[in-house]
Amino acid sequence: MLALAACKPAGQHNQFSATDISGADFAQTLDLTDHSGKPRSLADFKGKVVAVFFGYTHCPDVCPTTMADMKQTMKLLGTRSDELQVLFVTLDPERDTQQVLAQYVPSFDKRFIGLYGTQEETAKATADFKIFAAKVENSGKSGYTIDHSAGVYLYDKTGKIRLYVAYGEKPAVIAADIEKLL
Repeated sequence: MLALAACKPAGQHNQFSATDISGADFAQTLDLTDHSGKPRSLADFKGKVVAVFFGYTHCPDVCPTTMADMKQTMKLLGTRSDELQVLFVTLDPERDTQQVLAQYVPSFDKRFIGLYGTQEETAKATADFKIFAAKVENSGKSGYTIDHSAGVYLYDKTGKIRLYVAYGEKPAVIAADIEKLL
């Protein structure tokens, strides 16, 4: 693959900062329930760029940081922010009930949607999206944490998976990639 990348004509570069995964054969479906109790699928959001992030509400660092970065990304998009739908998929359906997600997810931006499912539905979604998630028992008050993949998947307005944004990417860079997808 690197050899092919070296064969690009001079001056022709990837137009995105994030990893272009256009044409990937995974992360094609997502069928869960939103924090208002409504069944949702990726098809519900055609016509918008969709950002999908897997996490959990008791996460001490990665998840709130990513959600805050997505909130800032929305601000940077200005009037175009309504063309982006952020979906937070819980990896912890045991604790992240509909009510917990309804409080947590919109606290970052009222337009953000939290998604949850049964243990089986969550396992299917993580497998479909190639998400690593492992429960780690600890002696803290939460009883456990979840080690997990921390990137954001971006879909274009037609519902095709296009980009993988690595954890820690700056909101300005994410917003620039989203503007290209818009």
